[in-house]
Amino acid sequence: MFTGKNPFARRPADGNPASQPQQASRLRWLAFPIILGVLSLLTAGYLSTFTPAKILDGNRVISLQTHQTTVGAALREANVHLLPEDIISPPLSTPLNRNDTIIIKRARLVRVNVDGQEPVLVRTQGNTAEDVLAKLGYNIGDRDKLTVNNQPSTILPAAAGLAPDVLAANIRFKHAIAVTIQQQDAPPKTILTTAPTVGEALLEAGYKLFLADTVQPSPSAPLQAGEQIQLSRSKPVSVWVDGRRVRTRTNRPTVGDVLADLNIVLYGEDYAKPGLDAKIVDNLEVRVVRVRHEIAIDQEVIPFETRTEPDSNVELDQVVLGQKGAPGVHERRTLITYEDDNETHREVIADFVALDPQPRIYNYGTKVVLRTLDTPSGPVQYWRVIHMLATSYSASTAGVSLGASWYGHVRCGFAMRSGIVAVDPHLIPLRTNVYVPGYGPGYACDTGSAIIGKRIDLGYDDNNLQSWYRWVDVYLLTPVPANINYSIN
Repeated sequence: MFTGKNPFARRPADGNPASQPQQASRLRWLAFPIILGVLSLLTAGYLSTFTPAKILDGNRVISLQTHQTTVGAALREANVHLLPEDIISPPLSTPLNRNDTIIIKRARLVRVNVDGQEPVLVRTQGNTAEDVLAKLGYNIGDRDKLTVNNQPSTILPAAAGLAPDVLAANIRFKHAIAVTIQQQDAPPKTILTTAPTVGEALLEAGYKLFLADTVQPSPSAPLQAGEQIQLSRSKPVSVWVDGRRVRTRTNRPTVGDVLADLNIVLYGEDYAKPGLDAKIVDNLEVRVVRVRHEIAIDQEVIPFETRTEPDSNVELDQVVLGQKGAPGVHERRTLITYEDDNETHREVIADFVALDPQPRIYNYGTKVVLRTLDTPSGPVQYWRVIHMLATSYSASTAGVSLGASWYGHVRCGFAMRSGIVAVDPHLIPLRTNVYVPGYGPGYACDTGSAIIGKRIDLGYDDNNLQSWYRWVDVYLLTPVPANINYSIN
């Protein structure tokens, strides 16, 4: 707030030289706001000469301050490129007023393909495919086919936001053509269709085709205007095979032809009912019978036997296992016939020994080895040792009555005495010299009904009989007899 004094008035000199520069600096700072104010007034005046406007180009909004006087000049200044088919509102020659809104409606770029011919590019303001085709001189019939972007629609997508060279839609148009269908035993039928092939035209007309139907031209053949389609219907047939039912239709004459068409193969003894030559009639039932054979194998074990055999490489009274032995196999083979997994026949086709049994063989030794035994009366030479149960007897204990003529005599005819021993002659040959520890030398010259196998009865005089009943080793002394019982075990 001023106090009423003029700040710019020259003050009287106070006689102080330092106050003059301070006053000059204060004047310079006060001049800046005055200059800025003047510049602002000039700028506001210049800006007031611009015309504000807005451009709506699809989804794009451009705000504009311009000195241009027409809509076209304003668009050029805004670097907006136009095509002849685009619509501008207001028109390009219209004077530009303050706050005008310029609206650009872009033309759509579409590709049009008619009847498979070379496609053409069209720019259009139309909203439907019909508009585009009408501009090109085409009328659309009821059976003609029209798609937009491969969809059965006629509405074109909006062009807003698309660049001028970006394709908005693909239009495909196909004229329907007339074709005639001739089916056996039925009057001809003419249809209008846009189907590309014979088969698709038949399906479109409601004819369900089966694999065996006869169609001329081929279902895959391109469809031509005025085409004459010959259709020969097949007969329904059911085939039972491998546990399933196959339904088909056929124009073939026989069962065999139908099975061939279905790739059903008869192997070996397989057969069909009715037979392969049977004629095809409507709703025929065919059964394929699978015949197979199996061989059932039954095996029985043949037990092996055990036997002994001499072996000259094995020492006497030694036994070794020469062969382990193995059972044999008796085999019976039966041929079984099945029809569709049901057994129909059984026959034995083989009955034999598949593997012979191998006997178990024990080899007993026949090799005689002479050895020497030291005894109280001197060394003796022996060729065999047999472990035997020893008992004793005398003439009076031999069980022979005193009145018998052979009382007191032994088998060899000698009188009973000490040193005579009774043996089993199948084990120890008679007249063989033996040595029994604790008894001494003996002469095998007697037998007895109880002396069987490995038993020896030691003979004594009646006056010096000793009682024996124990197991002892009996040494058979040389000479070695000519006939030896090698197997005594």
